[in-house]
Amino acid sequence: MENIRLNVALLRKKVPNLTSAAKTVGLRPATVSNLSTGKIPVGRAEVRTIVALAELAGCSLDELILRGESVEMIETGIKTLDLFAPISKGGTVGLVARPGMGQLVVLAEMLYRLKREGYVTILIKPAGNHPELDDVLEDVDHVTNNIEETYKIMLREGIEKDYAITVDRSYVISGEMFTLQEIFDDKGVSSVTTFLIDLKGEAVDEDLPYGPLDTLWQFDADLAARHKYPAVNPIYSTSSILEGSYLDPVHHSIQQRAQKLLRRYRELRSIVNVHGIGRLPASESQIYQQGEKLEAYLTQPFFVAEAFTGKKGEVVKLQDTLNDVKRILDNPSSIANADTLNFIGNLK
Repeated sequence: MENIRLNVALLRKKVPNLTSAAKTVGLRPATVSNLSTGKIPVGRAEVRTIVALAELAGCSLDELILRGESVEMIETGIKTLDLFAPISKGGTVGLVARPGMGQLVVLAEMLYRLKREGYVTILIKPAGNHPELDDVLEDVDHVTNNIEETYKIMLREGIEKDYAITVDRSYVISGEMFTLQEIFDDKGVSSVTTFLIDLKGEAVDEDLPYGPLDTLWQFDADLAARHKYPAVNPIYSTSSILEGSYLDPVHHSIQQRAQKLLRRYRELRSIVNVHGIGRLPASESQIYQQGEKLEAYLTQPFFVAEAFTGKKGEVVKLQDTLNDVKRILDNPSSIANADTLNFIGNLK
């Protein structure tokens, strides 16, 4: 089957306020979001949906749909992100969280790791006083105050370099972020991976808080309350890379199986919390224990949090993550102890 995907960059450029625009032509914002991130493959979308998007963007179907283009994944070494919601190089990542869920810690860790991979890191500072951003500045090469300043720095550094830019949602709402992306397109700055954050926590209540995204990281209040970090929801977080045509078949199969297990585990947790595990049939008790082990495995200490947790940060290769998760899925009883799979001491 031919590799096809939406031209997310074009949608962002042509339709800044996509949430409202989608509703005016009878499209659900959630559907547009799922198409953008690949949760719904373009090949399975209704023709009228694709046609409506092309009309909104004022472009042809050939311009809206990219055919046969490769998508390069950035391997972060963070288990839950690489498995469930990987980053595409040059793509846009949206972090959706309320305050206190750890989004800034995940962002700081990403900047730490990308900087060591040679990326130039830039934070475009939002208006107002935001002391919470101080925690992410250590691995930021440049802090800018506006779009023009950002572009001047990129010219100085060199447009051929890899960039990781952090932008607050306020720049998306104002339309300034789209201006910057137009500059990138016009000047040939191709490798810009963008992280969109929402310091006010309002994005949680929006269907399409940032417009089209390549990757969505949905943070989870329940995981955060139980100190299961990173508290990124493995069920609702997604990425355009997860389309079967772009992802390694083994990765795709393990991701799908792990997601199914965690979905059922979450359903069973509500029963166990009220009645105890003794009320579950033997088959479901095993599923519950599998899910518990998998959820614990997906926790991971970060380098930027070493001073607070007392635990050394970890990089876990994607292949190791896939092998470990497959073992949990295939034969959980074979796991002798937590050290075997680098569980982070959370199996209690």
